[in-house]
Amino acid sequence: MVKVLIKRLNPAVKLPTYKTNGASGMDLMAFIKDPINVKSKTSYLVPTGLTLAFPEKYEIQIRPRSGLAVKNNISILNTPGTIDSDYRGEIKVIIYNHGNKDFVINNGDRIAQMILMPVIKMELEETDQLPETIRGEGGFGSTGK
Repeated sequence: MVKVLIKRLNPAVKLPTYKTNGASGMDLMAFIKDPINVKSKTSYLVPTGLTLAFPEKYEIQIRPRSGLAVKNNISILNTPGTIDSDYRGEIKVIIYNHGNKDFVINNGDRIAQMILMPVIKMELEETDQLPETIRGEGGFGSTGK
């Protein structure tokens, strides 16, 4: 278990929790004064009222909630969103409405989930040639349906 420090920006903010023992993510909730109407095919930046601090070798990924996706066509615009270990600002979630109807977010609604993930740093080594593979430069569906 990794310790993550969490700060409420307002005493009324509810802390995220794991809903089951097997859950990998904690639900994030909207912390808003007035309901937000996310119009069809638009996005909205939704505050959570939370800030975090966690070890440098990790990131927190912000991911969509499957129930919102299947029932309301709601997702996260830059999924997964990344919270870097040195960020100390408020967690905000970019909600996108893929549907044809407006979607209303109320204070306390579960809007996304956050998952702590390890980060493996890479070391770049410049070269003039890369090793050959069977696939080569094929991409974007080149291996079939």
